Amino acid sequence: MSKVSVTGSKRVIDDVIEAAYAHHSLHVTDYDERYEGFAPGESLEGAQTVNERLVTVRSLESVLDVEGDEVDAARAIDDEELERELADVRERVNALNDRRDELQTEIRDREEEIDRMEPFADLGIELDLLRGYDSLEVVVGEAKPDAVEATLADADGIDAYEVFAGSDVVAIFAKPADGAEEGVLQDSLVGVDIALLEVPEAEAGPAEYVAELEREREDLRTDLEAIEADLAAMKEEAAAFLLRAEEQLTIEAEKKEAPLSFATTENAFVAEGWIPTDTYPEFEATIADAVGDHAEVEELERASFTPDGDHHTEAVDGDEGDSASAVDADAGAADATAEKAAATDGGHAMHGDDDPPVVQDNGNAAGPFELLVQGFGRPKYSEFDPTLLVFLTFPLMFGFMIGDVGYGVLYAAIGYFLYSRFDGTFRELGAVAMWAGGFTILFGIYFGIDLFGYHAYQLLPGDIHWPVDGKGLSPADLDWALSFLVASVLFGLVHLNAGHILSFVSNYQQHDLKHALYEGGSWLLILNGAWVWIFSQHVLGPKPAFLFDSFSILTFGAVSFAGFPVAVGYVAIAAIALGVVLLAIGEPPELAEVLSPIVNVISYARIMAVLLAKGGMALAVNLLAFGAYIDEGGAGSFHFIFSADYLEYVRSHPEDYELVFAGITTAFDPASIGLVGVVALVGGVVVAVVGHVVVLLLGVTSAGIQAVRLEYVEFFGNFYEGGGDSYLPFGHDREYTTEE
Repeated sequence: MSKVSVTGSKRVIDDVIEAAYAHHSLHVTDYDERYEGFAPGESLEGAQTVNERLVTVRSLESVLDVEGDEVDAARAIDDEELERELADVRERVNALNDRRDELQTEIRDREEEIDRMEPFADLGIELDLLRGYDSLEVVVGEAKPDAVEATLADADGIDAYEVFAGSDVVAIFAKPADGAEEGVLQDSLVGVDIALLEVPEAEAGPAEYVAELEREREDLRTDLEAIEADLAAMKEEAAAFLLRAEEQLTIEAEKKEAPLSFATTENAFVAEGWIPTDTYPEFEATIADAVGDHAEVEELERASFTPDGDHHTEAVDGDEGDSASAVDADAGAADATAEKAAATDGGHAMHGDDDPPVVQDNGNAAGPFELLVQGFGRPKYSEFDPTLLVFLTFPLMFGFMIGDVGYGVLYAAIGYFLYSRFDGTFRELGAVAMWAGGFTILFGIYFGIDLFGYHAYQLLPGDIHWPVDGKGLSPADLDWALSFLVASVLFGLVHLNAGHILSFVSNYQQHDLKHALYEGGSWLLILNGAWVWIFSQHVLGPKPAFLFDSFSILTFGAVSFAGFPVAVGYVAIAAIALGVVLLAIGEPPELAEVLSPIVNVISYARIMAVLLAKGGMALAVNLLAFGAYIDEGGAGSFHFIFSADYLEYVRSHPEDYELVFAGITTAFDPASIGLVGVVALVGGVVVAVVGHVVVLLLGVTSAGIQAVRLEYVEFFGNFYEGGGDSYLPFGHDREYTTEE
């Protein structure tokens, strides 16, 4: 990428903007007020009018629900046609929309009045009988009649009362005692749970009034349907125009607001930005063809990568002398020349230290995982893009934590739905979900063809012994749970090593070997020294045996590991000491985090924890629905029961099987079908379906979030900062319009 400046007279700023926009390659950077005597530019004349029209068009598109696929062919649209047709469409759409709003308001009013009247219709008493008395007090409200009568029976100040009740409403008539204050009836009901209702002012009876309101509501709905039909017809007629108008006005607005990013004076302007280096000569020629020598294009610096991935940014020498004299040779341009010279240093514009914009291109497979990287921050131009590493590790962690063929198929199916039906972010999420689902299926096969928590390998013909029978949830499989803990820690060790190696390489490329050793090498020594010592025979007593036994379990006996020799343990301690010394010399404040290599690796134990949690939840769902027992007298593995006959068999052999839970569906006996059995069967199926849906959803919020957390915190924290800018070239890819 090359950073370029375009300097010229303000009299040609329109032509320069048009030429740069048409070339569609310059990523414009905002002026940061570093030029003495220059100020940020102002929008070109007519910008306010264009923006007002653009707001109007987008508002009309929102009213008509224009989606963007209503244009058959692109064509040009001139200003006169746009202004004339926009005024006509706006007038017609606004009239229809206003009428629709009025009808919707009137319908809401009728519905509110119906809701207010329905209790009185239920009560069955004419409205005029509920008000207008001199010697009686009347209260209407929603309450329980028994509670009202019990309260009034003991009330002081009331001589007589009568309570009329509907299904949910009561009307209370009471004659106050002589000398009682006004409102004595309501005061007497203070202790009653009653919601008072105001008696409406209506001539007709409640039922007749509700019926009249319902008729009015239906008439209004008919009118609303007619307006909606008119708006649909209007959409069909005007959608193509609105889309063309929006695109045309968007282009005009971008052009007219471009000077806001320029440095300007009364007569001159300076625009800067980044452009692909190989397009610079063509861009320079385009500006020259548009305005001749009234503007100058200058390459200020060039950023590139060497074949080994090293990032370089270097200034580009230009012609010595006062290049500002080429800005404008016309009469009256002396001020522009002087002002441009004031903003230069030796004939070259002084430029800032902003990083080049970034284009991420990771291919079709890894590309969707850019979404996860950008959730942390887009990589800077000088940074390593970790998308490929996230592509290699995120589905692996997610799949291991869920590890179920059934869930994996559903995740992949949901991902395919998003990938095939949507664009943009949802499409990328769909691709990520398909990869995650695929690895979930693979690990589900590894865990005994786990199918919604059931080891489906048992359905295969023959007496098959699956190498990994479960996830460490059964009494017989506890060694596997501990082995998966060790596997999670080892994965974390590899993952963090990759991060620290990238940190080392980055510091070496951007600084020198000394900085790389201080900031990257020190952590590599501490990290690997600590964990090599942990897996060594030095001070063996406190170290649990499963640290070493797990290697044999995970490799099915192919690898036997008793720990690194004691001598290696001493070398590891020396490596830790050297790493601490390097860290103390180069980054003393970071000594406070000297234990982080151990803590961060242990943090990966959450992978095993989620594996057991999700497996345990699936087991619990199946146990409730189908019942389960443990073989080998309670020391073996879980097995599901499913049927009443098999439940009876398990119960008849207590010496061989330990019943955990009988299950819901086992109450169904096909030999003697009864109501209880059918209800149990349906209930068990419902529990299984709802339970597994919950586990499926929690898999996203647990496995997904934990995997992302490990990427962002433990992994990215070692080498990645983010905060880069996306390459957004000045210009527009026309879709609905063509050049005039």
